[in-house]
Amino acid sequence: MKRALVVGPGKRFPLGATPDEHGVNFSVYSENATAVSLLLFEAGDEAAPVLEVQLDPVEHKTFHFWHAYVGGAVAGMRYALRADGPGDRMAGHHFDRQKVLIDPYARAVSNRLWGREHACRPGDNLGTSLRGVVVAQSRYDWEGDRPLARPLADSVIYEVHVRGFTQSRSSGVSQPGTFRGLIEKIPYFKELGITAVELMPVFEFDHKSSMEGTMGDGSPRRNYWGYGVVSFFAPASRYCSSPDPARHADEFRDLVKALHRAGIEVILDVVYNHTDEGDHLGPVFSFKGIDNRVYYHLRPGDPLKYADFSGCGNTLNCNHPVMQRLIRDSLEFWVEEMHVDGFRFDEGSILSRGEDGEPMKHPPALWDIELDEAFADTKLIAEAWDAAGLYQVGRFPGYRWAEWNGRFRDTVRRFVCGEPGIVGEVASRIAGSQDLYGPSARLPSNSINFVAAHDGFTLADLVSYNEKHNWANGERNRDGLTDNFSWNCGAEGDTADPGVLALRRRQVRNLAAILFLSQGVPMLQAGDEVGRTQRGNNNAYCQDNEISWLDWCLKESSRDLFRFFRNLIAFRRAHRALRRTRFLEGRPVARGFLDVAWHGCRLGAPGWHDPGCRVLAFTLGALSEEEQEIHVLLNMSGESLPFELPVLPGARAWARFLDTALPPPDDVTEPGAEVRVGQGTYVAGQHSTVVLVAK
Repeated sequence: MKRALVVGPGKRFPLGATPDEHGVNFSVYSENATAVSLLLFEAGDEAAPVLEVQLDPVEHKTFHFWHAYVGGAVAGMRYALRADGPGDRMAGHHFDRQKVLIDPYARAVSNRLWGREHACRPGDNLGTSLRGVVVAQSRYDWEGDRPLARPLADSVIYEVHVRGFTQSRSSGVSQPGTFRGLIEKIPYFKELGITAVELMPVFEFDHKSSMEGTMGDGSPRRNYWGYGVVSFFAPASRYCSSPDPARHADEFRDLVKALHRAGIEVILDVVYNHTDEGDHLGPVFSFKGIDNRVYYHLRPGDPLKYADFSGCGNTLNCNHPVMQRLIRDSLEFWVEEMHVDGFRFDEGSILSRGEDGEPMKHPPALWDIELDEAFADTKLIAEAWDAAGLYQVGRFPGYRWAEWNGRFRDTVRRFVCGEPGIVGEVASRIAGSQDLYGPSARLPSNSINFVAAHDGFTLADLVSYNEKHNWANGERNRDGLTDNFSWNCGAEGDTADPGVLALRRRQVRNLAAILFLSQGVPMLQAGDEVGRTQRGNNNAYCQDNEISWLDWCLKESSRDLFRFFRNLIAFRRAHRALRRTRFLEGRPVARGFLDVAWHGCRLGAPGWHDPGCRVLAFTLGALSEEEQEIHVLLNMSGESLPFELPVLPGARAWARFLDTALPPPDDVTEPGAEVRVGQGTYVAGQHSTVVLVAK
């Protein structure tokens, strides 16, 4: 179809491609470009542009914004850019007048012609380049939906990989590996009791991107996790069922709306620290070709290469005003137009690095997000470290940012493995990590507690392997974490030994119990509630296969473990004492109890200074007369031990909710159906957790 396209001056805002009833306004920022060309393509014929116009630096440029209005252009058309500028590579420029580029603000991306290898070398790649898609202003019917704004302290977060959750044939969904596949599993989320899904990256990425080398079986190494962004505004086409990129946003909106109807929030794992353009040998498809030295950190003294604080080849210059604006605009898009409830920032510490690469006390990129009213009810979670050693757990800039608490993960793992002499630190983690968050006047909800996540062993592997087994990745087992604080319980990997298997089941329950009994916000990795294994692989970033996919047959074979998690989550929901909004400090509460009292085997005698101590007990006072006290026994030693129980007044007695030393179904009761055990003492088995309530 031949269109009458008329090019006018346009305007610099908004950035990206913005259609109206007469045409489309295009705008892109480049400080150092000397020439920018706009290419337009028909949706059904992307091979050759129907328009290629070099923008006039007088008529089509305001400050460093290049813009044009194309009358007659419509939503659905594809578009791309070319940029020319200084050829001095030693000054950090990467301009190539022939290279076809996508707009950083593209709301959808067509990858139908994409050939990555052509983008990795100089010269024209028109026939194999990505295309941006002009997306119409949304007319999506939200049916009254809004973000749920649940208090973070009441949240139970469930980390999910969109593809891996339903890609297995065992999932039984009609559209596996997609946003629609997740919708079909909402009843499972509700049965488990989680309150929020944290989706691993869903921004457009190149899942076929070949990383250096091959996998252990000789096949190409692919990007399965999605931590390599192509566009910060476009949903990943890999997770959509429609072949039309312009419809992908609505498929994501369908998921959000369905989850909200079920009372479940949506948190996105976002990657604003690097892009899929990689290092100096990587492809050129957007930022590199538009203005390399503005958008990326370059290596001091060697601007041909990139400062790699991310460990992924490049690092975005997040505190440059234009990159800072892009990050905020992207976040606002996902909140306002896609209704997401929160974000988890991958390698978030990079956003605190200034343009010189050094950490800033008040980084504008982070404070801009912190103080923006658009995010007043949005959950902000940081992975408070980066690959270059900047570790900010407990001191991430800003007061409202929650953090993945790596100290919680490591301390709880060490304790459950049986490491002695650390019960004081264990108590600090259980109590909400006041030592980390209290000095900056933050709260227990600033701590996102977890013991397993996508990056590392699954919970089942944590109790089955002493060493990582990443041979399938093809990196000679050199990748992934070496210090896992894991224990195989007596045999490495698969075993038929009933004693080892019983101990592993108990250890999984111990780790889960401590996670959900701790102050702060618990996060569970998808599949851990049914014993998902990655066969000892603790870095399955490239494993788009059964190693990473959830085997839904486990729901039946591990139904006792699922029941344990379900009841544990319900117990946490039923007891406000586990979700306090202030730190536990030994203050009086209801019925003469303290908010927390610490013990060992003897009441009031925790082994703070005992280098051989492997036990800890604590009592949580009720917040009102209508609620129950909770008493917890943690025996990570290799022998059964009697624990003194606090005296309860009147006819009240302790009743058992959970004892990981008991076989299912006695290991956990339904909340409210606890088994009376009386007063005096309780014998906790070796490597066990016991939870009692006052009734």
